[in-house]
Amino acid sequence: MGILSGEIVDASTKQQVQARVQVLAPHGEALAPKDALWKVGTGERFFYSDGEFSLTVPRGRVQIVVERGTEYVPWRHTIELGESDTASLDIELQRWCEPASQGWHPGNTHLHYQFKKETVDVDRRLWYDSRCEDLRMTATSYVKRWDYIYESNKYPPGKLNEFTDDNHYVQHGEETRNNMGGLRPDGLRLTTKMGAGAADPRGAHHYGYGHLMLLNLRNVVKPGSRGLLVDSYDPDYPPLSYACDDAKQQGGIAIWAHHGHGLECPVASILGKVDAINLWDTYWEDLEYDVWYRLLNCGIRLPASTGSDWYLCSANRVYTKSQPKFEYESWLQALRDGKTFITNGPILGLNVDGSEIGDTVEVKPGSSVTVNVKWESHYAVHNVEIVANGGVVHAENFPEGSTNGSFEYQMPVNADGWIAARIGSNSRDSFAQTIWAHTSPVYVNAGGIAPPERIRDSAIFVQHINDSLTWLESSARFYTDQQRKEVFDLFRQAQDLYRKLSG
Repeated sequence: MGILSGEIVDASTKQQVQARVQVLAPHGEALAPKDALWKVGTGERFFYSDGEFSLTVPRGRVQIVVERGTEYVPWRHTIELGESDTASLDIELQRWCEPASQGWHPGNTHLHYQFKKETVDVDRRLWYDSRCEDLRMTATSYVKRWDYIYESNKYPPGKLNEFTDDNHYVQHGEETRNNMGGLRPDGLRLTTKMGAGAADPRGAHHYGYGHLMLLNLRNVVKPGSRGLLVDSYDPDYPPLSYACDDAKQQGGIAIWAHHGHGLECPVASILGKVDAINLWDTYWEDLEYDVWYRLLNCGIRLPASTGSDWYLCSANRVYTKSQPKFEYESWLQALRDGKTFITNGPILGLNVDGSEIGDTVEVKPGSSVTVNVKWESHYAVHNVEIVANGGVVHAENFPEGSTNGSFEYQMPVNADGWIAARIGSNSRDSFAQTIWAHTSPVYVNAGGIAPPERIRDSAIFVQHINDSLTWLESSARFYTDQQRKEVFDLFRQAQDLYRKLSG
């Protein structure tokens, strides 16, 4: 057996950096040092390195790939070793982009470590995840789900000093939630009915009120879960809107999870309880923007965010824009202000008549605005689209793929609304996941003229809340009639607001 070792440095600073390393033996087996921690998730196998590694390898051609986050070019090398050869690699990772120079810094707002064989040392994994993925802000979250053990639940709320330095802010927040049904640890299925007697369409994991991420907390918000996620008798109370209020009283932020799934998302959103929405923060679900687009069409300003949920099992990240040097409070305020784009790699920019992402552009009805879109990507992208009020108004397609470019589009405006940009691709990263990106909107004020999409989508939410009220009356569990009335009145209040919008 030969010995292969390596040192990993940033090509510009010459400082040693943490990274993911893949070493493939001639017969295709992924090799690692004896005490290595493996990446979790789909795609290719990598182990984590603190900047140095050493391992034994069989003779023959060995392939090495080193990755760090999404802003560095993956380093690739093949070396042939004899029976007793020793090889030492000097690995320099070069950036293909520098978004920080423009004030853009990446974070992950949704992360848990459930008890599994591969966790072993949750402290070590959290330290590696925040560094190897090159994240400025990383948020693990307390979660309560029956008797399941989440190792990350051991952390106290707030900043985790032992993992935080000038370039990496690590904190512990909370995911508070409600499900209509599910599988208990003993395998027993718990289900209820929704709406007009309709069976739960999601089977073992229907969202009930929904799932809510709470960040920047001083104290845990109780309860962590309610309803069937606790036991067969726990009430569907309190609503998640109350958790939003509690978090904000602490100076925290409330982010709706999982594309806006859940009965209470349109309720909490129109009542101003929610600061942002996580999109595609679970890789096993469809990539969709349906609920988010409808909420935006109703005039609700809801910035885009994302995370990875179950470990760092994707390259998903939300960039917020503040200043070239990362500072956590500024990063958090930029998220609240909607100065964000979400991605698993591409850097995507949008400008409308000089207004940037999160801003509002004032327009006279019947005039037009100039939309500028710009992108960079390590992996080739194949289409870049402008989305306005939920519909694609212009698309640039690249059958052979594009790694950078820009275009300008003159867009007529006749009513209020919003404009965003998004990327699609046939390429996949080492997680074997499709490459994508989406900006938060630039908002359009055309004198208060309601777009037709607002009337249509507010009517959809009126009906959605009608179905929710039927469930609250017939199937939801409460300890008292007063609890049921509180939730019922909350949903009615939101429904009245959507009804006014629908005309």
